[in-house]
Amino acid sequence: MKGASQLVAMLPWLAFGHLIPFLQLSISLAKAGFRISFLSTPKNIQRLPKLPQDLTSHITFVELPLPRVDGLDQAAEATVDLPTLADDLLKKAYDLLLPHFHHFVARESPIFIVHDLVTHWTAEIARQFGVPRVLFSIYSAAPIAFVGLGESLSVDQLRKHWPTPESLTSPPPWIPFRSTVAFLPHEGEMMHGMFTTDASGISLAQRVVSAVDGCEAMVLRSCAEYEGEYLDVLKKYPKPVIPIGLLQPEKCETDPTAGDWGSIFRWLDGKAPRSVVFVVFGSECKLRKNEVYEIAHGLELSELDFLWALRRPEWAMDDSEALPTGFEARTKGRGIVHLGWAPQLEILAHQAIGGSMFHAGWGTIIETVQYGHPLVVLPFANVQGLDARLAVEKGLAVEVEREKDGKFHREAITKALRWAVIEDEGEGLRLRSREMMAIFSDRGLHERYLSKFVEFLKGYRTK
Repeated sequence: MKGASQLVAMLPWLAFGHLIPFLQLSISLAKAGFRISFLSTPKNIQRLPKLPQDLTSHITFVELPLPRVDGLDQAAEATVDLPTLADDLLKKAYDLLLPHFHHFVARESPIFIVHDLVTHWTAEIARQFGVPRVLFSIYSAAPIAFVGLGESLSVDQLRKHWPTPESLTSPPPWIPFRSTVAFLPHEGEMMHGMFTTDASGISLAQRVVSAVDGCEAMVLRSCAEYEGEYLDVLKKYPKPVIPIGLLQPEKCETDPTAGDWGSIFRWLDGKAPRSVVFVVFGSECKLRKNEVYEIAHGLELSELDFLWALRRPEWAMDDSEALPTGFEARTKGRGIVHLGWAPQLEILAHQAIGGSMFHAGWGTIIETVQYGHPLVVLPFANVQGLDARLAVEKGLAVEVEREKDGKFHREAITKALRWAVIEDEGEGLRLRSREMMAIFSDRGLHERYLSKFVEFLKGYRTK
């Protein structure tokens, strides 16, 4: 495999929870000797982290202009740019990238296309040009096993497996061991929407089936040391299912102590080890006013020190409306709320951090456990609930209790925080998190996983 024969095309969905893992995989493959074309929209490419200097000649960013769609803000190129979780119009614009990608494949002749779960239209192009495809799922194995990507897959089969929202609230029969990984009632209502057609006239279920159909392999950001039993379920899939390790993120190259963060890190320096809760729900999580306020009141009632990285909500006219009246004054000295971006890895690495509360996204679980912190999980969207239950199942997390309709209250926030950080009953949780730190932070282990995928790519063309 030399020269142009080594080009791999990477095509992620337009969400930074997908773009970043695809970039991490691109970097890893570039280190293994492949040339990478990373395809996305101009604005998204501009917002990605900078590449390591020694890899800039190995990874090329290919800008695909996002077509205009009526009703979609012209400045919106990723889910983070949307005011709500509804992304139908963005999916429609994404689907209209097909001719641009067609032109790219015709011109560059990649040896492989690595694509996302929603990118159903790569199948048509791959068949036309005879380019093999690899499906990269940025999710852990448990949600994929739960959905049922087994021996065969069709939309009709998915409907049969999941006929009602209630059916999603119990582990499926093909999980042969005791499992708590299932959706809560309010999540089941949301996830059953996968059978509803979107603005492109296609359902999420159809997207997934088309993305899976005909790919040469499925790769997962996972490892057997964490969820081996769920990976075993996926062995029924007729194509190779390759765990590639956890793709641990690197700390940012910019100075984390610049600007306001200098004083915040000095504040952390003055706190006792493992005494501060780090609260972060990311830029993609669209919290309602009552949800932000309940989290705030829960933090206040917990009497724990905390650092909360909060993106100013769309509903807040200014910074003062983002939090309950008087909250910052009442928690002064033991709590800081920073509105905007946060150097998340540097914060998690600080000795003062004793736990983290977040939405249970798989990427943030990886980031947090690699530093040995117990998790307080409060899932909101997609398969976060499944990853939350898996983390609880593995003894790494406590989940904030919710009512049947999905509402949560400040008392539940307080209870979960204190359990994870200071209560005697939570000591096992804290010990287990520190034990799993050895696995999640073992870069050698995860590089060995990735090498299996590299062997697959190189061996595929030599068969």
